[in-house]
Amino acid sequence: MIDPEMERQYNNRANVPEHPGLLAEWAAKSAAWEEEAPRKALDVPYGDSDAEMLDLFFADAADAPVHMYIHGGYWQSNTRKSSSFVARPLVDAGAHVAVVDYGLCPAVTIDEIGRQIRAALAWLWREAERFGGDPDNVTVSGHSCGGQLVGMAIATDWGEFADGLPRDLVKGGVSVSGLFDLAPLVDTTINDKVGMDLETARRNSPLFMAPATLAPLALYWGGDEADAFRWQAETMAEAWGKKGAKTVAKAIPGANHFTVLTGMDDAAHAATGAILRQMGRG
Repeated sequence: MIDPEMERQYNNRANVPEHPGLLAEWAAKSAAWEEEAPRKALDVPYGDSDAEMLDLFFADAADAPVHMYIHGGYWQSNTRKSSSFVARPLVDAGAHVAVVDYGLCPAVTIDEIGRQIRAALAWLWREAERFGGDPDNVTVSGHSCGGQLVGMAIATDWGEFADGLPRDLVKGGVSVSGLFDLAPLVDTTINDKVGMDLETARRNSPLFMAPATLAPLALYWGGDEADAFRWQAETMAEAWGKKGAKTVAKAIPGANHFTVLTGMDDAAHAATGAILRQMGRG
């Protein structure tokens, strides 16, 4: 049964009727960046499935920070090809950037998406020195469900995930309009393809996990979004702050769930600035 209030809070496409134009803007910016990026490696596999692919954009620097960006779309839509515009200011600042894809529900489960994101970060750590990156300076960011996956990454026991990985593989994370308690989504149309029950939602909710290290976590949301996104960010910041993590939660005034991301092709964007600071480039 659909919970009308949760549907109203979390159905971002219904709340922002102009979203098709905003998604098209992201795609156009990403296509332009992909064309203009001076050094890149496109369609790089990090796993065995067709979905486990990433695009790498390289800075003109050696031993550079490595950043991974995770697109949103409620685990069921969008691709890296409409998200790579966020890499431009990071590359300009001297970082290597990976923009990652993952399988989409219902073809895969939300648990499998979490595994794929961990696999992508593990691949980047292992390969970093080969492409001139610093494996000791890996950070991650994401939008919407990508924010949930940022939280999952920071909570990962990397030694348990795979042999030889350092406990502090991820040195920092930035979430934009992220989701950290997934239970409110169970009784919404968003869950039609995701297929979560309450147990699955809890298992994939970073709010109830502990950070594996004290890596900083910055959480942003749009000031014009539904109040649920403020609640998600502030609740996560408070919960992980009590567990020792350095957290910050801030609204980006005048932005909805889509326009909150649009300006991330500029170093002046609050979330971009947080990424740059975490990697020592801000």
